[in-house]
Amino acid sequence: MARTPGTKLVSPPGREIRYLRISVTDLCNLRCIYCMPPEGVPLLPHNEILTFEEIALVARRAAGLGIQHIRLTGGEPLVRKDIDKLVRMLASITGISDFSLTTNGILLPGLAARLKAAGLKRITLSIDTLDEQKYARITRGGRLADALAGLAAAKAAGFENIKVNCVAMCGINDDEIPSFVHLADREDIEVRFIELMPVGNRALAERGLFLPAAEIKKRLEKMGRLIPARSSKGGGPAVVYEIEGRHGKIGLITAVSQPFCSRCNRLRLTAEGKLRSCLLAGGEVDLKPILRERRDPALIDAAFFEAARAKPECYKYADVVLMSRIGG
Repeated sequence: MARTPGTKLVSPPGREIRYLRISVTDLCNLRCIYCMPPEGVPLLPHNEILTFEEIALVARRAAGLGIQHIRLTGGEPLVRKDIDKLVRMLASITGISDFSLTTNGILLPGLAARLKAAGLKRITLSIDTLDEQKYARITRGGRLADALAGLAAAKAAGFENIKVNCVAMCGINDDEIPSFVHLADREDIEVRFIELMPVGNRALAERGLFLPAAEIKKRLEKMGRLIPARSSKGGGPAVVYEIEGRHGKIGLITAVSQPFCSRCNRLRLTAEGKLRSCLLAGGEVDLKPILRERRDPALIDAAFFEAARAKPECYKYADVVLMSRIGG
């Protein structure tokens, strides 16, 4: 789809929007402690979730407005039935140069090859610990072996530039920083430590679990000289290092201690069709009535411009955010 001159998506104060994160479901096969309460969250009715065709239409309009990077999220995107069909639909859109997916990896052994064949370019896995008992605690019942099998499946399928995200938490997994460095070295991948964000449930951060990236960096420096590096493709806001004498890369995502809002270039489409300007703040536009009642592509374009204009210069925390629906 050719872009009409002068139709770039720009949010105040001059950030050009190039990235769309798409949550394809609010379902997840884990219950991570920083994402949802032990009992889970109320699930959306099936008919409230956007169809593949609706998602593809939104993505095509987005590409026509200059969006170049699409990432699929959830919940857990791989629990969405026939997700490889959606991947094939999105991979065929002209103008999308980077197409990725974030997953906990549990279902990757059965899907990695199909996703690669369908046109998915990159995979990021969320693995917060390399200790079996801790993994069960953090995920409330998950098995570390399943997640690591997902990592192996992604590599076997031929995915390159694989990343592993780890939410760093004091007293829970902060003693494993060396283990993740060894993982990056052994697998030649990029491991990114993410600061715990007090989203939806501030209690975790208030209990002293927050670990600033500056402290993580100090611990990394004990393992060798840090060399500033470029992230592999799609590194986003991470500050990335190589450790002298080791393979792989280590990234730090400083969303709390050093917000990167001034260079944020993304919008988010929730599972039920809300186009959000920010994970935590700003406005949102409900696309579902446009998609199901008015069916006017020009109104989809207008919604993107409205969301871009509503993007805040810096976020504010909100206890009402459900990460499983927005796709953090």
